[in-house]
Amino acid sequence: MPRKYFRKYLPDHETVREHRHLRWVRPLLRHPNLWHLNRHSVAGGVAAGMFGGLIPGPLQMLTAAILAILFRVNLPVAMLTTLYTNPVTWGPLILLALAIGNLVTNGDSDHTLPDMFDWRAHGWSDFLPAFWDWLLSLGTTFLIGNLILASCLAVLGYFAVQLGWRLYLVSYLRRRRRRRQPVA
Repeated sequence: MPRKYFRKYLPDHETVREHRHLRWVRPLLRHPNLWHLNRHSVAGGVAAGMFGGLIPGPLQMLTAAILAILFRVNLPVAMLTTLYTNPVTWGPLILLALAIGNLVTNGDSDHTLPDMFDWRAHGWSDFLPAFWDWLLSLGTTFLIGNLILASCLAVLGYFAVQLGWRLYLVSYLRRRRRRRQPVA
């Protein structure tokens, strides 16, 4: 992949390590794979970000960072990957998680599902607590479906990056080989 392009936008690992609010985790941030842009580290970072992105609430980047540190994969990529969940994509992802949960549990839930969340009924200060309460009211059906969906997206993201990186490398080597052949 074009590493120079990504390096231009990713923060320097020394800057992150020396940040005054992160000094207490400095020993955890020393592993080189947390900062290197290689195929396995980036693919693992995408997987951690895809899994962490489906954690409800404002804990997505924190979850992705913890998973990246735990599995020693690219930390900035993991945190940036969580941005695939946003106000536009959350609705379909929640419905998909509920459908997967219903499929796995055969529609057996411990209670009836609540009404859809009213996005306009809450002010900005009440929005996150109300949304969190609504997510918790979805019950085990949503939880099981969300875990399965997050795991599937993480695996798909990992293998998509592995395949994309490999295809890019093969294409690059072929172009280089053609450039080096003498013109007849």
